[in-house]
Amino acid sequence: MATSTSTGDRGALEAGNAWLRRYRRDAAGAPRRLICFPHAGGAATFYRPLAQRFAPEVDVLAVQYPGRQDRLREPCVDSIDTLADLVAEQLRGLPAVPTVFFGHSMGTVVAFETAWRLEQTGHGPGAVVVSGWRAPSLPFDEGVHRRDDAGVVAEIGALGGTEAALLADEEVLRMAMPAMRADYRAIESYAGDPDRRVGCPVTALIGDRDPKLDVASAKAWQRHTTAPFRLKVLPGGHFYLVERHAEVEGEIRAELDRWAVDRP
Repeated sequence: MATSTSTGDRGALEAGNAWLRRYRRDAAGAPRRLICFPHAGGAATFYRPLAQRFAPEVDVLAVQYPGRQDRLREPCVDSIDTLADLVAEQLRGLPAVPTVFFGHSMGTVVAFETAWRLEQTGHGPGAVVVSGWRAPSLPFDEGVHRRDDAGVVAEIGALGGTEAALLADEEVLRMAMPAMRADYRAIESYAGDPDRRVGCPVTALIGDRDPKLDVASAKAWQRHTTAPFRLKVLPGGHFYLVERHAEVEGEIRAELDRWAVDRP
């Protein structure tokens, strides 16, 4: 979990929806869709490079949580369940096309809980790809959200994924700290239902040197789907997906292709 603190490059709002960002207008109306969920402290812009590489064949929409970038003045949400409720409400109104969810770190459980909620009304995704986090039934609380600002920054710096210059910028940190603390509170207070399962396939991706995750904890995602499950381990740490983006995108494309073919 690291932070994306830039306040620029907001992307286009999807039909005036403050929760969703599209970075390639020429992908609007594409026959397949990818919904991306950011990590703790992160923002929709983390997925801009992915959107560029997938366009125009896939419409990539990145979720923008409140309290950061162009939503900086809005109250942060410090509950995974509340985030999932709010995101699901926004996604229900999208046109029906083959859709895959992708989440990294904290974004994995937001994606999972959102998918489960949407399935209850027949609007679930065709697959969920989770990256860099343990199964929902495995608690995580290292007390990061209870540390002082320096402690939060030290945790984020240790994970990588954030430029050192940003962590040293007091003005940027002052703006970003409420969102970072709220996100850590959300993930550290989250208690996933051990019996909750989605009906779509789940693919778990992890880095082999991730200090927050081991293979057993990632493999436990298998308990949370009634459909096929796959686990893939790639070289790297918590933000392995930045350097190994080609492999990650290949896994996402495979799910998009499979869902487009298998869809009734």
